[in-house]
Amino acid sequence: MKLNMSSTDRIARLLIVAILVTLYFTGTVTGILGYVLLAVGAIFLLTSIIGFCPLYTLFGISTCKIKKQE
Repeated sequence: MKLNMSSTDRIARLLIVAILVTLYFTGTVTGILGYVLLAVGAIFLLTSIIGFCPLYTLFGISTCKIKKQE
């Protein structure tokens, strides 16, 4: 699996996760929408940790300048 996310992209996703979690736990977003946003946040967190986004592969996008060897 090759990295396809830059550190800037990963940090941006982590900030989005922090915002989504804050919105959920402060009660600003509740119900089904809250659960959906938590799921999106979990996906963003996972992709940020591993540095690989499957959707980027489907669309041929890579924000990573340095390609890591497999």
